[in-house]
Amino acid sequence: MSQNNIIPNHMDIYWHDYTGHVKNKAVRDASLPVKAALIGRVGLMLLSCGTGAWRVRNSMNTLSEQLGITCTASIGLMTIVYTCFDGHKTFTNSLCLNNTGVNTSKLNRLERFVKKFPTEGILRSGEELHLELDEIDRIRGLYTPAKTGLAAACACAAFTFLLGGGPIEMVCAFIGAGIGTFVRCHLIARNYTLYLCIVSSVALACLAYIGSLRFAQTFLSVPDGHEAGYICAMLFIIPGFPFITSGVDLAKLDMRSGLERLAYAVIIVMIATVTAWIMSMILGLRPADFPEMSIPPLLLTILRMAASFVGVFGFSIMFNSTIRMAAAAAGIGAIANTLRLELVSMASFQPAVAAFLGSLTAGLLASFAMKRLGYPRISVTVPAIVIMVPGLYLYRAVYNMGEMSLRLSAPWLVSALLIIMALPLGLIFARILTDRSFRHCT
Repeated sequence: MSQNNIIPNHMDIYWHDYTGHVKNKAVRDASLPVKAALIGRVGLMLLSCGTGAWRVRNSMNTLSEQLGITCTASIGLMTIVYTCFDGHKTFTNSLCLNNTGVNTSKLNRLERFVKKFPTEGILRSGEELHLELDEIDRIRGLYTPAKTGLAAACACAAFTFLLGGGPIEMVCAFIGAGIGTFVRCHLIARNYTLYLCIVSSVALACLAYIGSLRFAQTFLSVPDGHEAGYICAMLFIIPGFPFITSGVDLAKLDMRSGLERLAYAVIIVMIATVTAWIMSMILGLRPADFPEMSIPPLLLTILRMAASFVGVFGFSIMFNSTIRMAAAAAGIGAIANTLRLELVSMASFQPAVAAFLGSLTAGLLASFAMKRLGYPRISVTVPAIVIMVPGLYLYRAVYNMGEMSLRLSAPWLVSALLIIMALPLGLIFARILTDRSFRHCT
């Protein structure tokens, strides 16, 4: 029982009980349950980092091959059911997470654990390996709620500019997103339910935006007409990882994982947009276009690249990336997202087509860069294209739907869905072009 006298709904697994606490016997010579427990734990930890089923299964297969056994696994968003065969016996296990999220730093450590397993891990005992996994499992957030809030604030302020907002909207979005993310981090740390975390953080972000705008209008003589940016203050809630990984899993016919991740992402978007809609009703706000800004084309391109870099960097920090990992993702995102925006504004490309080409560019750049940097590809590609997810389109679709203005809602919703489908497709085709193992079904 926890300190708050709340009985956990998911019981802890005592992994070291599967090793017999033996430290002088190599894991390759251990019994089937010891090997299977190690494989299952690695898979479950990878799943907890937000990576897709294909990557989880691939890592479990790598360990299984080195241990001389066969493993088949059915993987969802939060569960793994797997069976290990050693030619004489079978061992079936069902594992479940108590929550899901994104942690790219832990993902990076786990990927390195799997890569060095054939040369180093195979010679160590199960107890020693689980001790190393204990250390990796203790990797929580690299940043405090205040630092994460600052990262989200910078990302949403940059997002505001990319959507057409000016300095006033950017400052107010900075304040709203920072406060909303700060509160959300504290709620997640206390294991509050998903719905409560989303509703509380989004509502507070919208209130903080409007509160700061009203303060500026009252005391700083800021003119009216800047309410349009309030929706940008809640864009930190965009479920980029589950949206993108669901598309990748569906492409590999991991239907269970793909559909579960898609459902999870849709739940977050619906709760967030409905909350923002209710707040707009309470505060008397309506979605509107940003005031036009007259910026020379060359300067606009440079500012878009800078804003894209800041936005992707901020989102990467929110995903618990290291500074170097976040900088790599930001560099790729700055190029890919600027290309996308220029294709729409300068070449009159349809937004969905531009999103596909931007995502494809991000995937190709990541494939070449990761050969040198060695980071997991997904930890760089997803943050690089999260900034392309059409959160504003989704909100306007839900707002007009709530107003029963279906004629106005439909174009926003269709445009958003086309862009959302185009983003994972770009990454998938980049992976097909650059990764031979991903290219085939077997």
